Order: sequence, then structure tokens, then C-alpha cells
Amino acid sequence: MATAQEKKEIAHEFRFFRVYKDGTVELLRPPTPTIPPFDDPTTGLRTKDAVISTNPPLSARLFLPKITAPSNNNKLPVLLFFHGGGFCYRSAFSADYHNHLAAIANEANVIAVSVEYGLFPARPLPACYEDAWSALQWIASHAGGNGPEQWLNNHGDLERVFVSGNSAGGNISHTVVSEVGKKGLLGAKIIGMILAHPYFGEDDRMWMYMCKDNRGPEDPRMKPAAEDLKRLGCERVVVFAAEKDELFGAGKKYVEELKKSGWVGSAELVVNLGMRHSQHVYQPDDEKAHAILKKIASFIHD
Repeated sequence: MATAQEKKEIAHEFRFFRVYKDGTVELLRPPTPTIPPFDDPTTGLRTKDAVISTNPPLSARLFLPKITAPSNNNKLPVLLFFHGGGFCYRSAFSADYHNHLAAIANEANVIAVSVEYGLFPARPLPACYEDAWSALQWIASHAGGNGPEQWLNNHGDLERVFVSGNSAGGNISHTVVSEVGKKGLLGAKIIGMILAHPYFGEDDRMWMYMCKDNRGPEDPRMKPAAEDLKRLGCERVVVFAAEKDELFGAGKKYVEELKKSGWVGSAELVVNLGMRHSQHVYQPDDEKAHAILKKIASFIHD
């Protein structure tokens, strides 16, 4: 017997979801399982969740590496991270992303803040971009040591903030750092941006459906505008592009356009030979994943 959804007529069919003519959205993958924060006795890494906002609901998972000699002169860089998942899947609280951020925090000796931003269809775009800006403002609120999160007050160096993400999270990272270039940022300084296999598109029907306030195929959140690249709000950028990724060209083009824009910072493209899209997150024990981890650490501490 046919189910109710099988009887309904499909209006749009996209890679990650389908839309029925009655407006119902059906995600084509199951919800992402999540895990609670926990401390790792083998490395000394501590993790916990923090509420950034209740309206709209916005939270993050924090990762604090072992502090050997805490002092005001020995504070740690802060990494603001946005996970991938096509703007409608995955979670900062999943095992994959928990382990990925734990590895970065340990390897690079940074405080990592992994944001659980709003996902389509529950919160359509531009919610993720608004959440990203709110998360950055929340981090900056700790500049005087009086913010709501003691780990950032006590151990975070807000003069050394890095913004990073993979896939859709790379797109979100660019958008929030470009906003810093337009508006400025009180209380914190973004030194660098790290994009791993980032999503950028041209005339992407799925993205435009998810983002009701889109400005068409030239929307600068989907296709970075030259003026946004020119005033990008950081000093250094590294972009990882996976050889076997359909988004390889998007990452390569981003670096090329950034260099042509007149932006005064330094940009580097790192090609991950033989890698598939976001493989370093989902296969962290691969030697290529280790190479990306080490490059992220060296970029932060250059």
C-alpha cells in the first residue's frame, strides 16, 4: 500500500531533500546522531556545551586542551568552527565533528568553539549566517574577561581568532568574515580563515530554494563578490581543495578570485591529492587527514 507521502505530488527534487506541492519538505537522510561532551583523560582535553542564545536557539561545543602553565601571557588562540552538511544536515554535537574538533584543539593548542547553527528546513537560510554572526559576537563579548563563558575569559586570546569550516561551513565562514570586513568587529581580531573543501556555487537551485531572501545566481553568499573579497576581514587565508571532490574547482577559484580582488592579505591553496569531499572529517585516521590537521596547526601558529 502506498504511503501518504508517496501519494503526494513532488514539486522539487534536490540532492538532500524533496519538496511536495503542499509545501512539505522531506529530508533524504536520517537525522544525525549526537553525543554529549566529555573529558578525555588520555590527552587532558575538556569539552562542554554552551548556550549562546535562547531566541533564536543557538549553542556551541567548546574544546579546551590541557593547560600546562595558565597565565595572562600564555592564552590560547580561539577557533570558531562551522560544520558541513549542505545547510540541512550534520551537527556540531555528532561524533564525527566532536572528534574532528578535539583533534584540532589538541594538535593546534587552541580553544575551539564549534557552532550548532540552525538548519533547513526548521530554520531556513539565512538563519545559519545570522547564527554565525551571533556566535562571533558572543566570542568577542569576552574581550574584557567578563563574558558568560569562563574558558574564554580565562584562556582565550581574542587578538588571535581564527574562523574555519568545511563544505557548507566553509561557505558560512566566508560570509561571516566578509561581514567583519564590512562592519568591523569590536573586542576581537580575526587573524585567519581556514576553509576545507568549501561550498560555493553559481545558480545553485537548491541553495536558492533554502534561502528565501536570495538575490539570484549572483548572490554573494553563494558566489563571493569581488568587493567582499577585497575587504575580507582577516589577514591570512588557507583553502583546502580535495582532488576527487566535485567542489574542487570552487575552492581553487575562491583563492584565485581572492588574489585578484586587491585584498591585502595572503592566501594559499592546498590541494589534497586523492581525497574526496570532507574525507578528513569522516576518515580521521587516514594519513591525508593527519596532513590537513598538521597544516591547520602550522597555519594558526605561523
